[in-house]
Amino acid sequence: MRSQSEPAAAEPGSITRPPLVRELLLVAGLFLVYKFGRQLATGHTAEALHNAHRIWDLERTLRLPSEVDVQSALLHGDTLVHLANTYYATVHFPATLAFLVWLYLKRPAHYVWARRVLAVVTAAALVLPFTFPLAPPRMLAATGLVDTARVYGPSVYGPPSSDHLSNQFAAMPSLHFGWALMVAIGLIVATRSRWRWLWLLHPAITLLVIVGTANHYWLDAIVATAMLGAALALIRPQTSSGGTPISLRSPHRTATTAGRGTRTLVPDEPVLAEAGR
Repeated sequence: MRSQSEPAAAEPGSITRPPLVRELLLVAGLFLVYKFGRQLATGHTAEALHNAHRIWDLERTLRLPSEVDVQSALLHGDTLVHLANTYYATVHFPATLAFLVWLYLKRPAHYVWARRVLAVVTAAALVLPFTFPLAPPRMLAATGLVDTARVYGPSVYGPPSSDHLSNQFAAMPSLHFGWALMVAIGLIVATRSRWRWLWLLHPAITLLVIVGTANHYWLDAIVATAMLGAALALIRPQTSSGGTPISLRSPHRTATTAGRGTRTLVPDEPVLAEAGR
């Protein structure tokens, strides 16, 4: 009897796995666009700090929770804040890469969809710093927030004036959160386990980390969520012939097959092999 998490055998007309070399180049290109694209929008220090004050005041007007409260919880112990800094510094890229690799190997239909969504969100996120440079809250003295990475370590940023690897004035949107949310959504859609909703812990922890370490405002995550939502609405997994999109809901067994260990799909839903499991 096949377990619920085990992929079924390929069916006729299933999505063909894209060529590996091409995908490696595409993913590497996505990473390079992310890194170097942000560099094109460096500078604008005065404008970025001015916008930071505007965002901070807007959040207070909207009565959003204070980032100070989240950071205060982290600062109860050196170990906790160090773990938060480590999560911020080390989980973002590896988790997203592992997500894409797993989809490529196990769920090629969902891989193409997820890669396209991530590419669109990343490209859109790179445009915003040109029009709205934004300093992170750790640079805003009025917030009373601590730069936890600089004080407790580890830190991925140097002084803004000499940091040539990242644009520290591109806080909005938070791709840390946007990518983490896409990883969770992709895994929920592509798997069948009853525990798959626990993947939402990844973006939830990421949100607390980026806010608690004073690297992002709540609004950075909200804007990232809106961008991801727009991308998901526009980009759907397609059939092998480019026809009707497959359902983003995980397939379920009919009443007649439940309990027999088989996985008959609801007939009125367009499906693909390895899709929505």
